[in-house]
Amino acid sequence: MSKKCFVVMGFGVKTDYTTGRKLDLNKSYQYLIKPVLAKKGWECVRADEIPNTGVIDLQMYLELLQADVVIADLSTTNANAIYELGIRHALRPFTTIVIAEDKLAYPFDLNHIAITKYTHLGDSIDYGEAERFHSVLDGLLDAAAAHTPPPSDSPVYTFIGNLMPPKLQDQIDEIISSAKTVVDAARTDDSPAKTLALICNEAEDALNEKRFSDARALFNTALLLKKSNDKNNISSDSYIIQRLALATYKAGEPDVVTALHSALELLGELNLDHTNDPETVALAGSIEKKLYENGQGDEHLKNAILFNERGYFLLNNRYNAINLAYAFNCRVDSNLYPGKEDKIADLIFANRVRHRILHICESDWNDIMQREAGETAGPGDADANEIQKQKNYNNEQKFWILVNKAEAYFGLGMFDEYKQAVGQAQTIEHADWMMQSFREQVDKLKILLNKYGSLLEKPWIYREPLSPEGE
Repeated sequence: MSKKCFVVMGFGVKTDYTTGRKLDLNKSYQYLIKPVLAKKGWECVRADEIPNTGVIDLQMYLELLQADVVIADLSTTNANAIYELGIRHALRPFTTIVIAEDKLAYPFDLNHIAITKYTHLGDSIDYGEAERFHSVLDGLLDAAAAHTPPPSDSPVYTFIGNLMPPKLQDQIDEIISSAKTVVDAARTDDSPAKTLALICNEAEDALNEKRFSDARALFNTALLLKKSNDKNNISSDSYIIQRLALATYKAGEPDVVTALHSALELLGELNLDHTNDPETVALAGSIEKKLYENGQGDEHLKNAILFNERGYFLLNNRYNAINLAYAFNCRVDSNLYPGKEDKIADLIFANRVRHRILHICESDWNDIMQREAGETAGPGDADANEIQKQKNYNNEQKFWILVNKAEAYFGLGMFDEYKQAVGQAQTIEHADWMMQSFREQVDKLKILLNKYGSLLEKPWIYREPLSPEGE
């Protein structure tokens, strides 16, 4: 009979509020954990893979009790994961493995727990790091399975030396059988129940294929499922709500403006006025900007600036910075601050942010170069498909770095440098929509700067770059 591993961790994209970083925890699960257990022939399950029967909590507790090994990933200091780890440590004195990404800020009470670290890129896992971690995790699983009983890895049983596990062992089979009867009775039909993980995966596929209406329906199903499992009806899973909001406004149904308002209303469930979740504020900024561009009033531009400022100061990243600089230029063309001095100030603010963008682009580019150098020197037996995925990811990041740099140069009136960055971006394989999106943004920026660039001490005056390539 194969061994079973229950994985305790968040799912989807979560924010580490101590660093402001966004982490795709599904990548940790898919690339770091599942391949090792599959290779060993172990059964592997995460909470969102438990079929929905309306008694998810019961099933989760059974998994924490029964599983031969529990792997708990505490990345983003996920409160549910820490709680479930505590339950496992109380139930079982051994066979619990704790992992986390290497920038985790240790809560004080975890300082005495051995945590195996891995490196996370935020929205991907480097395949060289995956190969390294596979070997480490494989060794930890072998060690857990080799001892009878294994040494205690629960601080509860370590510090309270004479403590015995719960006195249920003689009746455990009967208890588990009874619990499973309850689970089976909760099923309404004989068809397989869809798991939350399956629904979210189908929704992500629909998003990637730009089937936005399908994605919206699937994420809405996922949210209803999550709330149905919350007895107090206070569920506010940020990942599902963020993705539902994105799919809603991208679907544009029944019309663009109504869809944008619906998406903004969804984000309101995440305490939009006060949240420090960069993904939430970045998405809200994009929606507010689109409402402004669709003629819904200057108030939406004001909100777009507030959200983009919050995201920029939280993360100091290219995405929020490039949108913030553009929003400042839009405010020059609005009635929010009609005075000439205010308009000059916004033009200066925009350019200060663009100088910062150039610095961030340089830093991000160097990070990718270092990573690619490590991949070249990495394991030679890495899966070819995973290697290609990593190359595709790196190329996509390089494309966005170059066009972000190009837009910053354009706004600063450095047209030769703009042309060179665009030419470099065109040499990188990319989807047509990516370059089209960039071109549309630059065209809008050109209109604004042609109209107001003369207010600057050194006037912004468009000229054709000297280099002929790229356009």
